[in-house]
Amino acid sequence: MEGRMPSVLFRRTSLLAHFRSSTTTHIAPRSSSLGPIYQSISPSIAMATKTRAGSAVAPAGKDEDIAPNNPLQSDFTVDDTSSMDEDERYLRALGYKQSLHRQWKFFESFAASFAALYSVGGIRTTFTIGVGAGGPVAYWSSYVITCVFVFITAAVLAEVCSALPAAGSIYFWAAESGGRRYGRFFGFIVAWWSTTAWTTFVASNCQATANFLLSEITVFNLPFTTDTNDIKFRAVQWIVSEAFLCISIGMNYLSPKTYSTIFRLATGIIILDFLLNMIWLPIAVSQTYGFQSAEYVFTKQFNETGAPPVWNWMLSFYVTAGVLVGFEASGHISEETKNASITAARGIWWSAFASAVIGFPLVILFLFCLPDLNLLYSYGAPQPFVEIYAHALGRGPHVFMNVICIIGLIFNTTIAGVASSRLIWAVARDGALPFAGWISRVSDKKEPRNAIIVMHVVAALLLCTILPSAVAFDSLISAAAVPTITAYALVAFGRAFITPHSFKHAKFNLGRWSRPFTIIALFWNLYLAGVLFSPLVFPATAANFNYSPVIFGAITIFGIITYFVTPEEKWLPAGRLGKVHQLDDEYESHSSGSMQEGLAGVKRRGSDRTRVEE
Repeated sequence: MEGRMPSVLFRRTSLLAHFRSSTTTHIAPRSSSLGPIYQSISPSIAMATKTRAGSAVAPAGKDEDIAPNNPLQSDFTVDDTSSMDEDERYLRALGYKQSLHRQWKFFESFAASFAALYSVGGIRTTFTIGVGAGGPVAYWSSYVITCVFVFITAAVLAEVCSALPAAGSIYFWAAESGGRRYGRFFGFIVAWWSTTAWTTFVASNCQATANFLLSEITVFNLPFTTDTNDIKFRAVQWIVSEAFLCISIGMNYLSPKTYSTIFRLATGIIILDFLLNMIWLPIAVSQTYGFQSAEYVFTKQFNETGAPPVWNWMLSFYVTAGVLVGFEASGHISEETKNASITAARGIWWSAFASAVIGFPLVILFLFCLPDLNLLYSYGAPQPFVEIYAHALGRGPHVFMNVICIIGLIFNTTIAGVASSRLIWAVARDGALPFAGWISRVSDKKEPRNAIIVMHVVAALLLCTILPSAVAFDSLISAAAVPTITAYALVAFGRAFITPHSFKHAKFNLGRWSRPFTIIALFWNLYLAGVLFSPLVFPATAANFNYSPVIFGAITIFGIITYFVTPEEKWLPAGRLGKVHQLDDEYESHSSGSMQEGLAGVKRRGSDRTRVEE
């Protein structure tokens, strides 16, 4: 693939003076003397370019070679930065104009990932699967292990986001991590992985919301089937799911200022949901069927999967991996976030941390509040946890708890829709999707309305697969987490082995921990991908087969085909890919220059003092 990248993509421009302040956030300490470097660089955004191979000045090149291919991309032939703020100038350096609104701050950035993760709802929705694979001891221990590696992965992605705060995040990061040789290929693959993953998640969330509502049929013994093999139930499930999709995605059309309220409401619902479970549920369980013993919670093992003992235990990660994924959502809205290079990075890490931390006590609590396993698996509701609430809280009170669950999932879906639509818009802006010109258009309110429409239509079509067969839809949603997990791994692979010395100018910087954390994140996410590809029930048959590998393979093939059929000049034109490496070059050259000037200054002052003394 070497040689496919046009040489114009690597034109260098002195840009850092406009983009970086002297204050840097570090997880690992770093010399504070480097701060003035950013201020020492010439403020002109249109200075002469250099080649990456050395310090020799390269020819300016033809203007048409670096002209934008669409109105959303920067025009490097014109110096129009005088009225831009720091965020706009840095975005311009990466190849884009400021097209979306930019008014959200840290809370919105944090809430985008925190509410898109919704670990409380994720644990509850998949709880019965987690308990069956390895039992309680496997569930809580795998959750703890997952938390540790999620913190590391989130830190790695936060560092990359700090260097590349642009909408599209994960696909953009993959492209830059792939370097000159593989960047374009990585970008296309992850573009397809990530867009399908987030859109599939939106659809699956709507079906999960419908299941919470339709479970009341079983609780109140209504004369209607809840058997997923019955077309009548699937038809109702499909209608309700589509209704929840319209409600959730409908909120995406609100103005950005109004949507800030949605972020706050979503975060508030999650906290309320957490507190109700931590306080109300144990009180109710103590007054009804009682708690499980500590021995049961911390030592009991099950094998409901039929897998070999070791792999049965490993399958507990199937659930924990799916619960704590999607924290890159803060990066998807980074072009709408102020001071994005630090705010979006913090949003990624702190949302992952907060989601994991509030999830652990819930896992332990739910295990203590778990009814007898035979009773649990005898529940006939589409969502068994609704019957757990009814059993513990009573028929009447449990309705309130179920309403909170449904509202939480609606907010979860709408905020996931924000992340998904921004991702689709960014990928289309680079020409990596069919009908990219129309999809990437922006409304008068600086919102990606067409991308929202595309997401809504695709998610609605995915929900239609409920009708022919429950297996068809389940197979599709089984692949929802896999592309995101593998995208994390691909970014880590690129950072570890292709561009290990890039992104040094990131404000959120891991310092000497960057390389080891990246390698750990690579192997961890590869392991999770292997678990997610595994059947959940053994022996595997056509009825219980996990079609994730098949669907994932099809998505990857689409990405490869798109890569080969899309002309290079229509994807990342005008030198966007490689810009971060150019910024690193500027950082290194000015860092070296400033240090040499500093040493020369010390010597001059020393000589002056000597002459005075003489």
